[in-house]
Amino acid sequence: MNFNKDEKNVILIVDDAPINLEILFKLLEYYGLKVLVSEDGMNAIEIAENALPDLILLDILMPGIDGFETCRLLKKNLVTQDIPVIFLTAITDKIDQIKGLNLGAVDYITKPLEHKEVLARVNIHLRLRNLTKKLTEQNKRLEIEIFERQRVEEELRCHSAALDEWNNRYQALIQASGQILYDWYLDTNDIKYDGNLEQILGYSIPEMLGGLNRWLELVHPDDRKLFNEEINRVLSAKERFHLEFRVGRKDGTYITVENNGYIFLDSTGKVARMAGFVIDITEQQAALCERKNAEQKIREQAAWLDITTDAIIVQDLITKIQFWNKGAEHLYGWMAEEALSKNANQFLYRKQSFGQLKNIQKTLVENGSWQGELYQVTKQGKEIIVASRWTLVNDNEGQAKSVLIVNSDITEKKLLEAQFLRAQRMESLGTLASGIAHALNNTLTPILMTVQLLEAQLLDEKSQQWLTIMKTNVKRTADLVKQVLWFSRGSVGTFKTLQVQYLISEIENIIKQTFSRVIEIRIDVSEQNLWNIFGDATQLHQVLMNLCINARDAMPNGGILKISAKNFWVDSHYAKMNIDAKVGSYVMISVCDTGIGIKREIVDRIFEPFFTTKEVGKGTGLGLSTVLGIIKSHFGFVNVVTDVGKGTEFQVCLPVTQTMETDSKLAGDELPPGHGELILVVDDEDSIREVTQTWLEKNAYKVIVASDGIDAIALYTEYQQEISVVLVDMMMPNMDGPTTISVLKKINPEIKIIGVSGLASNHEMIKILGNSVKTLLSKPYTSSDLLRNLQMVINTK
Repeated sequence: MNFNKDEKNVILIVDDAPINLEILFKLLEYYGLKVLVSEDGMNAIEIAENALPDLILLDILMPGIDGFETCRLLKKNLVTQDIPVIFLTAITDKIDQIKGLNLGAVDYITKPLEHKEVLARVNIHLRLRNLTKKLTEQNKRLEIEIFERQRVEEELRCHSAALDEWNNRYQALIQASGQILYDWYLDTNDIKYDGNLEQILGYSIPEMLGGLNRWLELVHPDDRKLFNEEINRVLSAKERFHLEFRVGRKDGTYITVENNGYIFLDSTGKVARMAGFVIDITEQQAALCERKNAEQKIREQAAWLDITTDAIIVQDLITKIQFWNKGAEHLYGWMAEEALSKNANQFLYRKQSFGQLKNIQKTLVENGSWQGELYQVTKQGKEIIVASRWTLVNDNEGQAKSVLIVNSDITEKKLLEAQFLRAQRMESLGTLASGIAHALNNTLTPILMTVQLLEAQLLDEKSQQWLTIMKTNVKRTADLVKQVLWFSRGSVGTFKTLQVQYLISEIENIIKQTFSRVIEIRIDVSEQNLWNIFGDATQLHQVLMNLCINARDAMPNGGILKISAKNFWVDSHYAKMNIDAKVGSYVMISVCDTGIGIKREIVDRIFEPFFTTKEVGKGTGLGLSTVLGIIKSHFGFVNVVTDVGKGTEFQVCLPVTQTMETDSKLAGDELPPGHGELILVVDDEDSIREVTQTWLEKNAYKVIVASDGIDAIALYTEYQQEISVVLVDMMMPNMDGPTTISVLKKINPEIKIIGVSGLASNHEMIKILGNSVKTLLSKPYTSSDLLRNLQMVINTK
């Protein structure tokens, strides 16, 4: 017996009889095969996983797990499922043989063993194994489930007598596969059939003679063009044939089949053969079509519920959720699988809403429906307001079985309504307060002047005492009027560029010295590159002091007062939800306490003048109205976030300024000169580059220029060590400013960049401000602007 010496084949013998192992070991080793042995099934599985033998000779009758179970486990394992298994058995029962084949075995060798038969079968299956490996390497796209069919295709290609013998032994298996096997030879146009041709089509093999033309006669007329197109595609592209189409049976009916074919090339690279299999999928197609129709009906019915943005919920009489549509998922954040079977009352409401829910249920029993507004909570804990419609649903006998609820999110609508009403109310009160303040000032002015005249005329002690009392009260009244004016229209004041951290630092020093030690003061201005604001320092001090005093008064037993600041971008959506906000960049200063909080019903009134929750004599009710007046005069806005029993946060948002405050020593005509620093100027405008370069060189700087971002990156890569600052225009062709800055930052994270833009509120510049650029320079800029900002950036660490 000749084995292929080029193939290093490994055979695993599994038998509990040592004498059988020894005989087979010596026999196979004599013929140059590497042999592994095992006396039980579990050990054999472990060896097979590690050694991956090319063939397993497996005894059926063994202690522990028998050969059948061992084979089943081997075929179940992804690592070993492709290893061919030949059973060694003394059992000749056909049922057991079929069982073995169904488990995945490839052959049986009956005991007592004939050496020649063992060698012949081992040789056949090793050759088949080696051929299968080669085929797998050549065509990796073939699915693993057609592995058995690949071996059949290898038989047709190799024309081996040994494989023909093997093929005869597996005819029963082929017949049981329920497929038509074919082999089409292109040079003769002959097609050889095997398998279940007659069972599937009703034609015998002689009746199918005639090659491809005969097969085309059976293809449904409407599918022949498609079939020919697929044949031409396969022959041209040399790829797998795959098509579903209809063919006629002998009884005149049509069935739907799936045809999978694989091509074989000759030595010149041309297609010589196509072998494959045809499967009857008529029943599967009918079942699939029926299932798709059913699914389509369900989808159509569900689409009416899911297409709406409203949340549609069905709950039973004990408030357990039974249905939850897509609208509910979007509104509340809970997926359907998370919400179903949950108690709706505990799932969607806070405890304070339970009383209202009881009244709703009572109304449902009496009237069958209810509608109104409800406060609910989302998955993230956010409180929302919904317009809710409840309808009682009865069964066929008229008994109540569930409640249909449709909820529409009106949170934004209610918020805007509240802001609009508050703005209208404040505007009216402001107009009234302005008129009152004007009248009071007209009255107080002559009174105060008269007091001052009387002080010079009436010199006796008693008169002086009375005049002092009068003057003190007039000044108190004047201060009150001043606060009313702040509320009504603010004041022009002295506006200049301010650094927020300094404002907060000054307030921190005051409150730490004056507030009780039971209140812990926390300051957080840790954000780097905090933007500057433009305002009146005295007025903003008053704002922060008023808020800190309110926070202190809200914590009579002590707590935490936190002042923080951060950069804040207002987008279009946020601006729509806050009528005083505009799209742009702000600094948000937050004053937060852990005090008693503010009740929901009075939150909208806290900024009204003379409205106060403090005891008589402990507050005028003008503190927050003054805060609002000052912030509006600074073109900012105020938000309030509060939770009863947990505390309140006032968020003061002030617009930023893109101008830099210069030192007095740089004011006037004195311009800061350079010291030979190299500046890279990036701008697509020739004139701007030339003028900028001229001014910088006249002031002792060195300059290189780039017309776009691509040139800038190339120049910076070349002169990185010498360049001190890069001026980058935001709007350029090829590569714009933000993209250029991003690339430069990747090259050198410490690079100093000045952004330049002709847009006063450039969105892209705002997004990168604080992270990638040191300052902003707006066009048109003067030489003073350029040199001062440049010197400031050079001196910034």
